Amino acid sequence: MTDDSRSERRDGSGTRNRKGFRSGRHGQRRRESSRFGYGRVRGKSGQGRRSSRKKEAGYGDRPEPTTPSPSWEKQPENLTSGGETAGTGKDAAPQLPKNAHPHRLDLEIRKELRTLPKFLAELVARHLVAAGDFLNEDPERAYQHALYARRKASRVGAVREAAGIAAYLTGRWQEALSDLRAARRITGQDIYLPMIADCERGLGRPERALEIIREAPIDELDVAHQVELRIVASGARRDMGDLQGALVELQCPQLKERRARPWVARLFYAYADVLEELGRKGEAREYFSRASAVDREGVTDADERLAALEGLEIVDVGDDVVWSDAEDFALSAVEPEESKAPATDSSDQ
Repeated sequence: MTDDSRSERRDGSGTRNRKGFRSGRHGQRRRESSRFGYGRVRGKSGQGRRSSRKKEAGYGDRPEPTTPSPSWEKQPENLTSGGETAGTGKDAAPQLPKNAHPHRLDLEIRKELRTLPKFLAELVARHLVAAGDFLNEDPERAYQHALYARRKASRVGAVREAAGIAAYLTGRWQEALSDLRAARRITGQDIYLPMIADCERGLGRPERALEIIREAPIDELDVAHQVELRIVASGARRDMGDLQGALVELQCPQLKERRARPWVARLFYAYADVLEELGRKGEAREYFSRASAVDREGVTDADERLAALEGLEIVDVGDDVVWSDAEDFALSAVEPEESKAPATDSSDQ
């Protein structure tokens, strides 16, 4: 896929400008429900719609190792900061940040890496940590780290998962599809199906996406992944020009959910977006409002969409965010000079 074709589907934040699973218009910054990245690497988590809504991963910080130094810190002079031989061309290793320590990787993934020689396992672990750290802030950089890890350990499920997610977030649909299918085959897990189906959409095959969703073992998936599949199916219907069908795909018992969950916010948001496109703005306003109410992690831009429907504008005032009438705010931005004239003293009259 060319750079131009990718840029048509992605904006600067790495989100896809397509309706459904990852949509720039939707403003959805989805936290992938997988073993790699969000919540599985100790470090930065995904960011919300405003910098004030950024959230750190819940694992907390772990003290840096002191003595004795781990093996990956004892390097000959001809090695890079990552512990790998400085290469050139395709085999060149991306520069690792100083805090990309193997111990930050999830224990379950580190167990998978034990199938590798110790030195190689530590090297791959460092690149997986780096990929997880950069996943939202710099998806392209995350992709380079995941790609290098894949070149070193392509038969490890967690590595193929990392490479698939990074490729997915950078719009490399065919590559993501290959890696995510491999991860599913190696691990035996079906949690990758929403992203696999969405890659088919990215490749212009919405019919194939719907086929994958129909064949998915729905009863074996948790509610969050079931909802993600519905969102992808809705997006595929929209790709095919079937707005009513897109709405039907999202009509499920979870629309009555009241708990604050990321997948609940995304479901309400996707439903509201279809309603708005169908011209049902009153109902769209209701579901954008619901999405905003349960979106504590900032995975959507529901506030902005709701404000637009209400004719309001969200204004940042220091650390606070306030809603203001867009027209009134524009008028009050420049105070008329007449209003600043001193009042006439009544004793002079």
